[in-house]
Amino acid sequence: MTSLQTGIVIGNPGNEYTVRSEGKDYPCRLKGRFKIKGIRTTNPIAIGDRVRFSIPEGYGESSSGKADLCCFITEILPRKNYIIRRSINLSKEAHIIGANLDRALLIVTINYPETPLTFIDRFLATAEAYGVEVALVFNKIDLYSDEEQQMLGQLCKMYEEIGYRCFSVSAIENEGMETLRQYVSRGVTLLSGQSGVGKSSIINALVPTASLRTASISSTHLAGVHTTTYSTMIDLPDEPDSFLIDTPGIKGFGTLDFDPKEVGHFFPEIFQVSKSCRFSNCTHTHEPGCAVNVAVEEGHISESRFRSYLSILEDKDEAKYREAY
Repeated sequence: MTSLQTGIVIGNPGNEYTVRSEGKDYPCRLKGRFKIKGIRTTNPIAIGDRVRFSIPEGYGESSSGKADLCCFITEILPRKNYIIRRSINLSKEAHIIGANLDRALLIVTINYPETPLTFIDRFLATAEAYGVEVALVFNKIDLYSDEEQQMLGQLCKMYEEIGYRCFSVSAIENEGMETLRQYVSRGVTLLSGQSGVGKSSIINALVPTASLRTASISSTHLAGVHTTTYSTMIDLPDEPDSFLIDTPGIKGFGTLDFDPKEVGHFFPEIFQVSKSCRFSNCTHTHEPGCAVNVAVEEGHISESRFRSYLSILEDKDEAKYREAY
């Protein structure tokens, strides 16, 4: 006889999932095949998912054979939101980074290494599409030259005017971390970004007991080194049911199944201006009377943001994802 319980997926080491229920962690496997809304994913269950799982009779007992009994996840409960990206090596499949999020932090760097603006905008657009609040965290400010500090100020101004909250921090020097700590103090917060931007260092500064492994970036290519190999939830001290989700660094961010007519909806400044376009289904690429193109020419919409918008329109070309990007 088995009993059913509800829990939250907090880790995915190897071929198992770690599910927390009523303060206890259970190693679980999948029972049957899972398919969410017809989307083919490399991970049918994501960190942050709420699931039902079965506990076999005698689980956890010390008598012979009992300790080997396994729990099985039998159902994924409805998600309130999630962050998803196109899998790099499998153009028709997706990878869910995290589910049931209160917010996401995109960790970026002006240099050491440089985070491409297109990467930032693709993440922001995906968060908009799937209903996730997101803030930008510019890390390693202690290393920036005067020119890089000036660029930092310009980018923060641009994104804040659009409506995104920005934090400027140095995890190593503990600069700006208290404000960030207050922002993530409750609920579930996902941290994402490219390798080498300092996600693990930021988590160590926010939760010193986490003791995550860190590594220096390549001095030759200023490229990051993977230190997180799988996503996991980290408890926030003194806050029940509050976590940080640490995720592996990613090279690029491919969007998935965006309707070209709706991409502009996920760029708040483009969506606002598009209401003045001559045609209601304007794609802002070739149509006469396009208010968005005028706004770009006049500097009211950033050229970098508009280029990011156009790059997402090109994502229907699946061949571009057959190689790392």
